[in-house]
Amino acid sequence: MKYGAVDEKKLQYIEFLNRETDNRHHTDREDSYQYELLKMGDMRAVEESKRIFAEGLPGHVSDDPVRNYKYLFVASCALASRAAISGGMESERAYNISDLFILKMDVLNTVEAVLALHAEMIEFYTREMASLHKRKFYSKPVTICIDYVFNHLHEKITVPQLAETVNLTESYLSTLFKKELGITITDYILRKRMEAAKNMLKFSEYSYVEVASILAFSSQSHFIRTFKKFSGYTPKEYRNRFFGIREDL
Repeated sequence: MKYGAVDEKKLQYIEFLNRETDNRHHTDREDSYQYELLKMGDMRAVEESKRIFAEGLPGHVSDDPVRNYKYLFVASCALASRAAISGGMESERAYNISDLFILKMDVLNTVEAVLALHAEMIEFYTREMASLHKRKFYSKPVTICIDYVFNHLHEKITVPQLAETVNLTESYLSTLFKKELGITITDYILRKRMEAAKNMLKFSEYSYVEVASILAFSSQSHFIRTFKKFSGYTPKEYRNRFFGIREDL
């Protein structure tokens, strides 16, 4: 039976061939992770994107290799722009960036060139998002602290460390931070750790013990208590409920 342009027999044949050759598309979870990283302005999005394309699993939509990757490039641009918009980028800017990269891609004639441009596109969006997250008119000391926290979530972070980094007293920095962000430094650090933990539970295979260790929690029990306080779920409940699910895309 046919539904529009889809031939059901041909669809079943493709599914059969993919099973026989152990060929598959990326899962939604695998695809989601790179765009979640992009949305957060996390440069790991670039390497994650390169890895996914290098695996040869993004899909087969043309027998011509160059045209195949061009089609996949357009699809990735659409997802990248949507991720950027959901992260706070103005929609017109996000779409214009997508259009410009697609125009650049259109004149390319090798798979290698398309792949290189794709990495450039992901990097451009990711850097834009990182810059966007910083452009909230925070003072220089607070901006430095935000960057420090972002880059050291895998380490123990204390207020004295941050105060020394920006050459301010702990009291003054704490007051300044609370005034500009509306929460204490400690709560901000915990919030960022929880955001990272949620993504790791949704988009990676790390165990709860590994997540707790990577994010510098003193113990697994401390991690579980903190995670439940912030999310309403234990790590196990959260993974079972949200594994592979994009919340904003």
